Parts: sequence; C-alpha cells; structure tokens
Amino acid sequence: MMKILTQEGHQKLVEELEERRSTIRHEIAAAIKEAKEQGDLSENAEYTEAKRRQNENESRVMELEAIIKAATVVERTAQSQTVEIGSKVAIRCSGKERNFEIVGSNEVDPTTGKISSESPIGKALMGRRKGDTVEIDVPASKMKCEVVSIA
Repeated sequence: MMKILTQEGHQKLVEELEERRSTIRHEIAAAIKEAKEQGDLSENAEYTEAKRRQNENESRVMELEAIIKAATVVERTAQSQTVEIGSKVAIRCSGKERNFEIVGSNEVDPTTGKISSESPIGKALMGRRKGDTVEIDVPASKMKCEVVSIA
C-alpha cells in the first residue's frame, strides 16, 4: 500500500527506524542478557517483559521498513499558489481563523494542526487558492470557509 509523505515526515520515520535498529535493539538485548543471568527463565518477569519489548520493536521496525519502501515523498513546490501536501493553510470559518498543515495519512497530528489530505478538511482544501471559498462536510451539515493564506 503506497503512502504519501512529506519530506519532514519521511525523515522522522527514517530517524525512528535507525533508533529502533540501533539504540533500542541494544537496550533490549542488554535487558535480555541480564535477565538470562538471573537463572530460571520460566518464572522470570524481567525476561518475559524484555522479550515482549523485543517483539514490539521488531514489529515496528518491519512496519517502518515497509512504509519507507512504499512511500512516495512529495516536496511542496515553493511558489505554488494552490493547496497541496506540505502546504500550510489558514482558513476562516464563521469569523474564526484556523491553521493547518496538509500532510500524508501517516503524519497526522491534530494537536499540532497536521491534517491528512484525505480528511474532510484536507480534501476540501486540496487544489484551492487564496481567496477561494470551500465547503467542508461536517456532521449534519456543510461549513463554508475561506482560504486566507497558503504557505
């Protein structure tokens, strides 16, 4: 399954993968070694926990490798005047201004204003220009918003 990532999102995944392959693997290996030195593994909670962490880490490593391999990294055109992945957009809805960054689905973080190009707001904004009015599907209605700026 192809994923679309911004350059920043791709870099974060590459950094997480490298940390998991090196630092975290070494920490878990040390914990397993220490637990083995305690003797009987059948009733060793530290060993069981370290093996669980190892399985979780290796699963995430495989997931990251697959995402990175299949990802299409998009770079925003510096002078683009339309909303695209990587754009920072300000919109005004009912007099209230909100800021969003349009990102791929793996990078979504609503707490920092990063929304997917596949979300209702993202879909409505894609390809729009400053000054355009967009209709955004919200539960039970449509909300009209104006694109204030694109960076």
